[in-house]
Amino acid sequence: MNCFVVIPIKQPDKAKIRLAGVLSEQERAQLADAMLRHVVGAAQAADHVQHIALLGPSRLGLDEDIPLLADPGGGLNPALHFALAQIAGENADRLIILFADLPRLTTQDVQLLAVAPPGTIAIAPDRHGTGTNALSLPLPEAKGFTFAFGPDSFALHHAEAERLGLKLEAIHSQGLARDVDMPEDLPDAAVLMGAE
Repeated sequence: MNCFVVIPIKQPDKAKIRLAGVLSEQERAQLADAMLRHVVGAAQAADHVQHIALLGPSRLGLDEDIPLLADPGGGLNPALHFALAQIAGENADRLIILFADLPRLTTQDVQLLAVAPPGTIAIAPDRHGTGTNALSLPLPEAKGFTFAFGPDSFALHHAEAERLGLKLEAIHSQGLARDVDMPEDLPDAAVLMGAE
């Protein structure tokens, strides 16, 4: 098995803008950094993950051994299409898109994404059941997948799996569902910020 995890990242000053009403720019940058390091650590500890790469403008101080995929610009979905094309050419069996704002993510959550059945897209919805917090694509079957992150991405990704004739498996776990976007989500990140 040759499984890649790609973690999209933003520059610290652009991270978690929707928390600006309750956190300073420095606090938002610290939170984003703590969550990113937590997600990378969970992916690194997963037995079935062979490669981890960041997708964005810089490594944000993370280990130089972690490859940085170039972001061609134009937003998240075009950047992910670019990454998919690169990784599909690396004889990958599976590509996992894993977001960096999952403070309760566990290694077991990453394992579930990595060991999805052959020919099956695994998708982790957010706590509201409308967004997508992680996506696991079988390769080469899903090399033509069209990403639709944004409003109603869970339904759009479900439709894309149907378009490609691939099975879809939803993965429900607290670690994958509980991303941090809004002030009411902050309690999930308390342990990473030194509070209980």
